[in-house]
Amino acid sequence: MCQYDYDIAVLGGGPGGYVAAIRAAQYGKKVALVEARELGGTCLNRGCIPTKALLHCAEVYEQSAGASAFGVNSGEVGFDFGRMAEFKQSTVDKLVSGIGSLEKAHGVKVIKGFGRLTDSHTLDVVQPTDEHLTVTFDKLILATGSSPARPPIEGIDGQNVVTSDDILSMTELPESFVIIGGGVIGIEFATLFATLGKPVTVIEMMPSILPGADADVVRTCLRVLKKKKVQIVNNAKVTKIEDGETVTVSYELNGAVKTAEGACCVVSVGRKAETRGIGLEEIGVEFNRNFVVIDDRCRTNIENIYAIGDITGKIQLAHVASAQGLIAAANAAGHDEVMDYSVVPSCIYTSPEIAFVGLSEDKAKAMGIEYKLGTFNVAGNGRAMVMGENLGIAKLISDMDGKLIGAQLMCPRATDMIAELAAVMKLGGSVKDVADTIHPHPTVSEVVMEAAHDWKGLCCHAMPKRK
Repeated sequence: MCQYDYDIAVLGGGPGGYVAAIRAAQYGKKVALVEARELGGTCLNRGCIPTKALLHCAEVYEQSAGASAFGVNSGEVGFDFGRMAEFKQSTVDKLVSGIGSLEKAHGVKVIKGFGRLTDSHTLDVVQPTDEHLTVTFDKLILATGSSPARPPIEGIDGQNVVTSDDILSMTELPESFVIIGGGVIGIEFATLFATLGKPVTVIEMMPSILPGADADVVRTCLRVLKKKKVQIVNNAKVTKIEDGETVTVSYELNGAVKTAEGACCVVSVGRKAETRGIGLEEIGVEFNRNFVVIDDRCRTNIENIYAIGDITGKIQLAHVASAQGLIAAANAAGHDEVMDYSVVPSCIYTSPEIAFVGLSEDKAKAMGIEYKLGTFNVAGNGRAMVMGENLGIAKLISDMDGKLIGAQLMCPRATDMIAELAAVMKLGGSVKDVADTIHPHPTVSEVVMEAAHDWKGLCCHAMPKRK
């Protein structure tokens, strides 16, 4: 029997990889975690956490500027983006340090360096000193993540044309922005910049922003963005970017060529899998386009190698990567667990927040599913009113037997509240289950209960619907 340095090696220390390493160690395995950059990966260092830290700073600024409505005399309110960036970085640094402590406490060996497979049981790790370290293992979990995509647009390499990674490393805020892409990343950045008073234009190729979100939610989001003076251009194809004193973005719309200008152009059109240069093709790992093919146990076609996260092309969300990491670690440790993608919540950190799980009404229609709705307007919620929030909606969708098959929320703390509905769906629960659950008062969570009451035709806090 071969003697390996480690029972399980994990290549990549993002939200999937670092969780997988800890879980494998909890199963009693000797584990190495190889990471070329910072622990926490894109999510912690160049994505989820820094973006939300800056969005929170912008929210505090916005609330402070409007404090007089609550009887608070705050005087003239301003912001220092440099200090916001410092707060963002200190938050990231603390969390990165915390992950390192967790790995050490669980006995995981963290190896700093770029790992490349030389065979199915060996990694050649180039360390920061340029020294090479050979790591052998019985099982391997690939978790190398993704990076911002840069489509082949003329001028996309201009100095003032940046990705989400670049924006999150800035300590000074440009005076205006053109954002290419109206998905989650683009709209979150639009919310951030516009809240801080910067002119923003969003150019989106599709007919609507935020694909996957319910049409009612998108309409309300557009109202909020319009109030913040964000310009949205849909059905537009960007053809050229010119970088001079300002950045000029040319796009085709309805057969005509138009332009938008800003001090900075942010490209947010998706992410690409980071699988290059790590030896996967050489050892015969199977790909579908640019993604590593896995089964429902996160196994690749190579018997001892598993893959998780963005490189698998399943659902590019940090919490999905972490869930896959737990499954891969269990199976690599000799257990038999299956990954279930049937209930995956999505969150968008606009203001107010958006969160959804399962089918939207539009999707149910497209699939030909007969359904029943329950809705509630956030304006009728006491806690939201106390907070000065009156825009938003809670929307529940069931099949004709009452089983909850989807939920869409747009309200304060929607991203926290969606977990309740995901749990109900996971358990195969009904909208009646939600309606019959006593929700605490006064809380924003009551909008979920009220939507469920509306589904029953018995909502006490909404005006009767016309028959």
